[in-house]
Amino acid sequence: MNIIISGRHLEITPALKTYAEEKVKKFERYLSDISEATVTLSIEKKYRHKAEVLLKANGVLIQAEGVTGEIYSSIDEVVEKLERQVKKYKDKLVSRRKGIAKAAESAAAPPAETGAIIKNKRFELKPMSPDEASMQMELLDKDFFVFINDISEDINVIYKRRDGNFGLIEPVKK
Repeated sequence: MNIIISGRHLEITPALKTYAEEKVKKFERYLSDISEATVTLSIEKKYRHKAEVLLKANGVLIQAEGVTGEIYSSIDEVVEKLERQVKKYKDKLVSRRKGIAKAAESAAAPPAETGAIIKNKRFELKPMSPDEASMQMELLDKDFFVFINDISEDINVIYKRRDGNFGLIEPVKK
C-alpha cells in the first residue's frame, strides 16, 4: 500500500509521519487490496486539528475525517471512523453475496438554487450497480454519488432522502 502523508498549515515531523503510517497500515489486515492511502493533516483556526484519510481499495473510496484539539487524537479519531466504515463495507460485500442487498428507488431531483460555481471537481467514473453506488456513497459519507450504471451505461445519480432511503436519478433518452 502506498501511503501519502501531507500537511496543511502543519509541518509533518518524522514522529508524526511514523504514527500516522502505523495507524493506517493496520487497514491492510482488513482489506488486502488497498492500493493507496492519502492522509492529510491540518490545523484550522488555532486549536482545531484535523486528520483526513482516503483509502483506495479495488475501485472503492473510503473516506473519513477526525477533528479534535490535538493532532495525534485526531489521527486516532479518524482511524476509529475508518474502522467502522471498513467493517460496514465488508458486511455489505458479504450481504450482497448472499443476495440481501436492497434496490434503490427512483425519484425526482430536488430543485437547484442558482449561484456561482465555486468549486470544480473531476473524478473517474467507474461502471457499477445502484447498490454498489449507494455503498460507495455511504463510505464517502456523502449525500449523493454520481456513477455510470453498469447495465444502461448512462450516468446516474444516487442520493440519500430525508426519510433515510435512497433516490436514483436516471436520464431519459428521447
